[in-house]
Amino acid sequence: MLVVNNLNQFYGGSHILRDLSFDVPTGQVTTLLGRNGVGKSTLLKCLMGLVPAATGSVMLDGKYLTQSASHQRVRAGIGYVPQGREIFPRLTVHENLLMGLAAKPARTALPERIFEMFPVLKKMLKRRGGDLSGGQQQQLAIGRALAASPKLLILDEPTEGIQPSIIKDIERAIRLLVEDGSMTILLVEQYYDFAQALSSQYLLMERGEFIKRGAGADMDRDGVRELLAV
Repeated sequence: MLVVNNLNQFYGGSHILRDLSFDVPTGQVTTLLGRNGVGKSTLLKCLMGLVPAATGSVMLDGKYLTQSASHQRVRAGIGYVPQGREIFPRLTVHENLLMGLAAKPARTALPERIFEMFPVLKKMLKRRGGDLSGGQQQQLAIGRALAASPKLLILDEPTEGIQPSIIKDIERAIRLLVEDGSMTILLVEQYYDFAQALSSQYLLMERGEFIKRGAGADMDRDGVRELLAV
């Protein structure tokens, strides 16, 4: 689904992303792990065109997106849930969800599966986004991304600051998206147990480069938890 080759990015004189190459297989969950400040969010912003890559290429489903603007990447099939959610607090839940349809033809309906996965959103359609709890806002941010019916969904630390019950809801939603074959997931996460439970494959990042990668089923054997704690 997603193929990234030799991606480099700099902030001033700092080399932030160092010659990164990886694939995200169709219909699977690829998890990107690493401590704070290793470049995970910067990598996602490069994939979305929010930060220009210095060198390298990004290809989605056989189409090169390296020079494409963010809205073009959304139209190509990438959905993005940023760290911190970034919903519109003064808009209603319904209006927030409609923002996910911005790249779709006029009068496109919201996919019903958003409400099947997150029933609380249907009950709160008229409430302002800023009045929701942190966990409900995270569900709203994911729902907004799903409104565009992406091929690839990128999630940046969806469990951050979220109560355990909603973490379970988000885990269940990710499983449903992958199991029915409708979605490919790139998940950035620091919560090891959540990542390990969902991963088809993992990438472990340190100082802008991958120091280990492998099958999700091998994360315990590969000592990923211990490496995250170093």
